[in-house]
Amino acid sequence: MSNEFMAAAFIAWILTALVSLLGRGFIVARILLVAGCVAGIIAAVIGLPDGPAAVLLPTQLAGQSVSFRLTPDALWLFGFGLAPATLACGLATPSRQGQAGWLFGAASSLIGALGVFGVQDGMSFLIAWEIMSFGGAIMILSEKLSAEVGKPVLFMLGLLEAGALALIVAILLLAYPVQSFAFQDFQGAATALPHAVVIIVGILLVVGFGAKLGLLPFYEWFPGVYGAGSGASGALLSGVVMNAAFFALSRGLLGWTPGSPMLGAAELGMFIIIVAVISTILTALYAFQEEDWRALLSFSSAENASIAVAMLGATLMFRADGHQELASLAWTVALLHLAGHALAKGGLFLAADGVYRATGGYTIFHTDLLRHSSWVFGLGALAAAMSLAAMPPQAGFVSEWYVFQTVFQGFHLDTLAGRLVMALAGAGLALTVAVAFATFVKVFGIGLLGRSARSSTSISSGPTIAVGLLGLGVLALAVGMPLWLDALRVAVASNFGTQAARDMHDGLLLVPLTAKFAFISPTLLVVVMPLLAIIPIVLVLANRHFAVRRAPVWYGGFDQDPERASTTALTFSNALRTFYSFIYRPTEEIEREAHGADYFIHRLVFTHDVAPIFGPYLFSPATRVVYYVANKLRALQSGHLNFYLALIGGLLIIILALTLP
Repeated sequence: MSNEFMAAAFIAWILTALVSLLGRGFIVARILLVAGCVAGIIAAVIGLPDGPAAVLLPTQLAGQSVSFRLTPDALWLFGFGLAPATLACGLATPSRQGQAGWLFGAASSLIGALGVFGVQDGMSFLIAWEIMSFGGAIMILSEKLSAEVGKPVLFMLGLLEAGALALIVAILLLAYPVQSFAFQDFQGAATALPHAVVIIVGILLVVGFGAKLGLLPFYEWFPGVYGAGSGASGALLSGVVMNAAFFALSRGLLGWTPGSPMLGAAELGMFIIIVAVISTILTALYAFQEEDWRALLSFSSAENASIAVAMLGATLMFRADGHQELASLAWTVALLHLAGHALAKGGLFLAADGVYRATGGYTIFHTDLLRHSSWVFGLGALAAAMSLAAMPPQAGFVSEWYVFQTVFQGFHLDTLAGRLVMALAGAGLALTVAVAFATFVKVFGIGLLGRSARSSTSISSGPTIAVGLLGLGVLALAVGMPLWLDALRVAVASNFGTQAARDMHDGLLLVPLTAKFAFISPTLLVVVMPLLAIIPIVLVLANRHFAVRRAPVWYGGFDQDPERASTTALTFSNALRTFYSFIYRPTEEIEREAHGADYFIHRLVFTHDVAPIFGPYLFSPATRVVYYVANKLRALQSGHLNFYLALIGGLLIIILALTLP
């Protein structure tokens, strides 16, 4: 039954793409898009925890059959990714133009993601991967919410194609020894490859999938692309698309390359943890400095994806040392983290679209929106922000608590290097969590709670309902975690042969395999917290007969202007920018416009920014090399017939020399 619903989702998305190409019938296309997402969620619910059987598709590539199967972990990640995607597709882009292109791009992304999750051979996988990337580019380009949308999208595609090239090389290295592109044959190929080649394959997989997950240095395409699109596009890219990329990396590292210590799994795991933790620190720091909803949330998406990848590195290290229970714990934590992230990040991206519809922009500033909007929107956005800030009792708090409990288990590793890497990873993740907390205090406190003297409209009903539902979903995931873990029981057992999903809770208590080490209980916490709220309520009621004395704030003798005296996004983050100036390398420019003589200033224009790390030293030199080669190759377009005839003659001679004995 699960396969039938997934087939219905695929058909619905194909029909969406076809209808959108006609340039009309957008309502029908949107209904089909949403129906496909709903069918996919139903398929995930029905298929878990066992997963459906494999299906042989009626097609072949290079003479090999193409099969399709959604494993339990694929269903988990796909289902949670589709939850915000359903609401994002229902609301669609707030841009008044480019509806057809956006619907086509969204359908293409979902079709590609479905292929990434389900196809079982290398060639089909690469095709699905490219379709998913192509769909994301079409979505952003069609919205035209930025004056310079082409350049960041081209930058993204360039980096993603560099990653795709790494994936092609890795798949060819695995396919050559067994003369097969079937994933089930890759593990046998890895055992036959030399030690160094297996390490290279693992690094290529990290590079290829890390380009979409936002591992360094690839996260630098995130703010430009996300910042040129809508929140609906961001919800798709940071949800189902990012989950698909992580699933592919997990399958590649755990299924295609065996975990034997002889094959360098421990060293590869340490490499992955180092890269991932540095990525989390940098992306969290850069997210804190952003003043655009979409750019800030994009850096946060790269940060959370890097946390999940760090858990994947821990999985390799524990498995290499024979600690299967701890390996399965780390892997399960990564799945839990991405599930909560998809819901919370989708909620805030759709909240950003609500802000855009109400104010006409995505800038984080005092809008006074919560005072004029429904409490449903406020609670939903608050739950999502709390989750991403790892505040109890939300899903982000649960998963990041599990992350630290997993890192604390590093003392079980056999080598000093492994224990040291795990300890340093814990310190880096602690810094990341602290910065992320401040980031979402800034987002919610300034972007939604901030008072404004200007007239403000309310958030419309569409984003209000969507954000409220996703916020409720974040809380439901945390509170029902003892039940949710049962859905991963078969996935953990099939990959590691353990019962870690069952051992991660003791009744309503969440534990890292044993209650003797540590425990929490969000389920009980949601009962205790309202009871604790009785204390301040009683104090307020007890003092209701006493008048509250209100005194005006001193403004240095000037008239009161709360908006001018309020904290802005820049002042909120400036202290950290100054402290970490060696990373940010902040830039400030002041332009003066004068009438007549220079001392009659008409206007001051202040701009500020932070410098990227990899752009000037990695991407800019590579761009100059490409331009240099392109200029040299312009001679091939000279238009001279004799030159073209000479090229053809030279090629003919080469062909004859290669073919004739």
